[in-house]
Amino acid sequence: MAFTDAEQLPAFPSVAQPRLTLPRGAYRAATLGDIAFLRRLYWSFRMEEMEPVPWPQEMKRAFIDQQFDLQHRHYVARFSSADFLLLLDGGEPIGRLYVDTSVDRWHVIDIGYLPHWRGRGRGQAVLKAIQRQAKARSASGVMLHVERRNLRALALYRRLHFREIGTSDTHIEMQWGGSWPPPAPQLKIA
Repeated sequence: MAFTDAEQLPAFPSVAQPRLTLPRGAYRAATLGDIAFLRRLYWSFRMEEMEPVPWPQEMKRAFIDQQFDLQHRHYVARFSSADFLLLLDGGEPIGRLYVDTSVDRWHVIDIGYLPHWRGRGRGQAVLKAIQRQAKARSASGVMLHVERRNLRALALYRRLHFREIGTSDTHIEMQWGGSWPPPAPQLKIA
């Protein structure tokens, strides 16, 4: 059963002030009032995947809404110390960034933009800001997961020096920093 009212979903964890710093006006904390936007954004992530499915549009929408609800419940329960942020342009939401900086190895839980905001360098700028701040705060690294079929995101992460550290049937786990790149072998001089 898909939930249609934000009140039926758990609230985002309350964090007094996001620990991550992005340019002023480029983000704000997500609230239950943003659920309609976040559903639309999630739909944009899954639209291509659902296109070949021979279901009526209403059934596809209900399925994706249910998947969103499950994901939201999982994220807020599992990552109770994370920052759940809306990415903005001129005060209007254009994407989301869920990131946990409360742990030694920072975790980019989710980052994504509406389709017409993709490929404009915004995601790269946000990830570079995360990398700079992780290094400045002596985090042991930054990790994330990417769907195997999301080739554009995978290419971006590789350009930003994220390295593959694990795989599943559907996702690749990647890390920046920490033991990456591996240290060069030491030559012994006799």
